[in-house]
Amino acid sequence: MSADVFTIDILRRILLEGAGTDDEAAIAGDISHMSFEELGYDSLAALETGARIGREYGLELEDSTILDADTLSEVVASVNQQLQELRTV
Repeated sequence: MSADVFTIDILRRILLEGAGTDDEAAIAGDISHMSFEELGYDSLAALETGARIGREYGLELEDSTILDADTLSEVVASVNQQLQELRTV
């Protein structure tokens, strides 16, 4: 899948798919200011989320992009930056 913009709602969907649930209430509301840890995701689950994003969008996300992000909005911004770079190549 290719998209012009990666959003917090797309990340939410990927988080739900990775958790194997469709219980949107588990991560409802504004989660952009939260970290993976605050959502209850350990580092392995966070890295799996990064791998899912990479596969879906054809990106090679560094582990540090996911693990060093203080908030989910930082992850979204990093993914959008890489998508922008792909469009300019």
